[in-house]
Amino acid sequence: MDLSLFENEPKNPVFFVRRKPVAAENANVFDLAWRSFEWLVTGPDPVAVDGRDIDGLPGRLLPLDELGTALLARSCAQTTRDATWRYLVTRSRAEGGTWTVACTGLALPVLLPVARSLTREFAGDRDDVYSAILTGFLDGLREVDLDRPAILVRLRWTAYRAGSRTVREALDSPRPREDLGFRSAPPVRAGSHPDLVLAAAVEAGAISAEEASLVSATRLGELSLAEAAQARGQTYEAAKRARLRAEARLLTHLAADDNESRAHRARRRGAHRRVSRTDSKSGVSRRGTHAPADRAHPPRRTATRSDVPTTRKVR
Repeated sequence: MDLSLFENEPKNPVFFVRRKPVAAENANVFDLAWRSFEWLVTGPDPVAVDGRDIDGLPGRLLPLDELGTALLARSCAQTTRDATWRYLVTRSRAEGGTWTVACTGLALPVLLPVARSLTREFAGDRDDVYSAILTGFLDGLREVDLDRPAILVRLRWTAYRAGSRTVREALDSPRPREDLGFRSAPPVRAGSHPDLVLAAAVEAGAISAEEASLVSATRLGELSLAEAAQARGQTYEAAKRARLRAEARLLTHLAADDNESRAHRARRRGAHRRVSRTDSKSGVSRRGTHAPADRAHPPRRTATRSDVPTTRKVR
């Protein structure tokens, strides 16, 4: 599936589903999610939401694809998005099935960029990462706090953490090398991808998941700090201070981690340095059966014939 669908958001975004059939042998979980969502909005009686029940939506029945278009519009208020997602998640928890598929389809505009971000430089099995992202999102549907703002942002972060764990597990595992048979190579470092760094900082307890979500959405994503403040129910200045505090702790954590890595590398270099034969601690000079020659007295020739070996006077 093309994961660049929503990379460049148009001025008037339209939530759509592809009409092109999905080949079963090449389909991943996002292909199947699109296909399942398409079934909900195709035909004379598509699944719809009554906009009269949610402030900010048109006062009529909205099929799910039209609802997605309304939620993607820049003019849509965060309170309207939260009210809509509160309605969708509540029905998913109560009824499952159709409404869980509806939530998944409507969340694809944020899940696809997550998948693209995590697998951009990942050489392993991307299907495992895609599955982990979707599983994390579905877990979030059951656990997300509906009384707090920015419901979709927090669902996105739950999906991201699940996918990043899968990426790190794959990168930390030893890779087989063809020229060494069944022996393995050292693990590959995850690198310095910003989102992976944030996820690692959350696991280390340096910052909270909510703070990481704020930094990721406003520094790496397309959400402005003003929009994030509105979603968090804060003033702009309060959100700004929260982000500055989180970034300060993140920098402290990264600096400490870098110093620890340097110290570890220095210890390894010290442990593997070459032992000199002249080093007093090596014990090499004390081995053998002969004592060193007396440099005060040069070696003496005992015979002039070429077939008589030359000897060295020793103490």
